[in-house]
Amino acid sequence: MNSKILLSFTIFSASLVFGQSNNTLKLINDEVQKNAEAYQQLKSATETIGHRATGTKNGEKAEELAAKLLRSYGYDVSFQEFTFNGWNRKSLSLLVNNQPIKAVALAHSPADVKLSGELIDLGNGLEEDYKKVTDKVKGKIVFATIGLLEGTPKTIENLHRSEKTALAEKYGAKGIILFNKPAGEILLTGTASVTGDIIKIPAINISLEDGLKIKQALTKGKEVAKIEMKNDVGLMKGRNIIARKIGSEFPDEKVVLGGHLDSWDLATGAIDNGVGSFSVIDVARTYKKLNLENKRTIEFVLFMGEEIGLLGSKHYVKQAMKDGSINQIKAMSNMDMTTNPKSYYSTMDSSLSFLNTLSKDIQQIIPDFKTTSFASVDLHSDHQPFMLQGVPIIGLTHSQFKVGALNCYHANCDTFNYVEEEGLKNNVITETYLLYNLSNLKEIPSKPWTEDETKNALIKGNLETPLRISGDWRW
Repeated sequence: MNSKILLSFTIFSASLVFGQSNNTLKLINDEVQKNAEAYQQLKSATETIGHRATGTKNGEKAEELAAKLLRSYGYDVSFQEFTFNGWNRKSLSLLVNNQPIKAVALAHSPADVKLSGELIDLGNGLEEDYKKVTDKVKGKIVFATIGLLEGTPKTIENLHRSEKTALAEKYGAKGIILFNKPAGEILLTGTASVTGDIIKIPAINISLEDGLKIKQALTKGKEVAKIEMKNDVGLMKGRNIIARKIGSEFPDEKVVLGGHLDSWDLATGAIDNGVGSFSVIDVARTYKKLNLENKRTIEFVLFMGEEIGLLGSKHYVKQAMKDGSINQIKAMSNMDMTTNPKSYYSTMDSSLSFLNTLSKDIQQIIPDFKTTSFASVDLHSDHQPFMLQGVPIIGLTHSQFKVGALNCYHANCDTFNYVEEEGLKNNVITETYLLYNLSNLKEIPSKPWTEDETKNALIKGNLETPLRISGDWRW
């Protein structure tokens, strides 16, 4: 029996028929185990392109590669262009008490900086730390951890580096130095801007080892930092890459699968987010290769600009709100640093029964996949703009990384040697099966939140404070 005849017996009726669905899962698993391309395509991209920073020539090459691959699988592909206030590093010198310290600029720091100032230790760099010293921050350079210090109560929520920088600006600091969390002289980058615009003060990252030395020195006396920094800033362009598979029965209803293609420039961005974006591309390949049915339209989207403020996904959602198509999006799934996932999750409790049933099927293929899903809300990836408009987020979580990979988050060691082929295959299997089910259900298990429901869910998830700091709180 050929695959097309077999597939005709696996299509959904009005409700899920899980025995038939299991046949489709077997087809997906067999195809991915034999013909998956994500691992090799990502390896090739890291070797031939390198980093994929938005607005750079490398970023443009990555956009073209993604479009080329999707077209080769039979998709019509479109680019969604956006402009932004771009930023690229040039040079940085940091001296503390006239001793040179290895450092990297955080993105969206000013174009030209030459200043010196006394360091003030702000601990975790949270609002409560500023309130303890009030106006003593003015005119000084804030020194704080990018994570949370040992001994911090577990009830304390950390803030994003951009939110910590926004607080430094708010309280009148002339700069901020954040020291890294993992050991090994690792330097981390990332945006220090909550809006994606150029910030008013320089923001810098140094290693854990240097940070602890400076922190100890500050207990004994005054420390003065001198910062000289140059960066390229100006209008730049990025492009989201969109491939569509039109639904056979509900073409005006959409399920969006996204992942950010861009990376930082200190390494090749293999983990963040090569593993996710190249898995999205291979999910699209697998879906087309098997000619799987989708009653709803599926959009495969490679977002650019995630690392510099979720720019691509914010632009996508803004355009969807402008043309009214936001109401067509019935669910969004995001693959960011996804590798060898072990469970499904959703922002909504009403999706969990559906996901638990899928999980039991997946466990037959991946024995340690969890059969109990959970609901959670969080920020700082491309699902955020969708979630803020009430769109149900349904995806994969509990990724399992190769030892050491997470220490290289946004860092100069995020390279392909941390990528595992099995992890990418499991990405594609679990996400393809999720998309197949979501796109063929009679009704998506979760309805979009109303304004009040969105507000209440964000408050319950302790997200009001960071959203206020970033200017994204509209209530």
